Amino acid sequence: MASSSNNNPLSLRSILEKDKLSGTNFLDWFRNMRIVLKHERKLYVPDALIPEDPPLNATKAVKDAHNKHVNDFTDVACIMLTTMNRELQKDMELMEAYEMAITLKEMFQQQARQERFEIVKNLHSC
Repeated sequence: MASSSNNNPLSLRSILEKDKLSGTNFLDWFRNMRIVLKHERKLYVPDALIPEDPPLNATKAVKDAHNKHVNDFTDVACIMLTTMNRELQKDMELMEAYEMAITLKEMFQQQARQERFEIVKNLHSC
């Protein structure tokens, strides 16, 4: 029987709270964010835009599915914001999760490239 902590999202979120995104740790933070979101079955959120509202005559199932997606998008945006330092929070607080992910990747892309270069260089020197 699985323990109840396996279903508790807070059990993995603590990984993100220990080391908030400050800029210098973007790759680690983003990897951990994806692990947490995968566990919570919300990994699709940072890679997608919020779906458009369903038509007024949509079925209850369609409306419920849409509401679930909107709630997932809100949850992920809040998780992302609460695991950033204050400066980044101020810059990102009005953004949706998708926009935050794109903006952060652009901000820290050069750093990520440099880190990958150093890793490959170290691997080749072994």
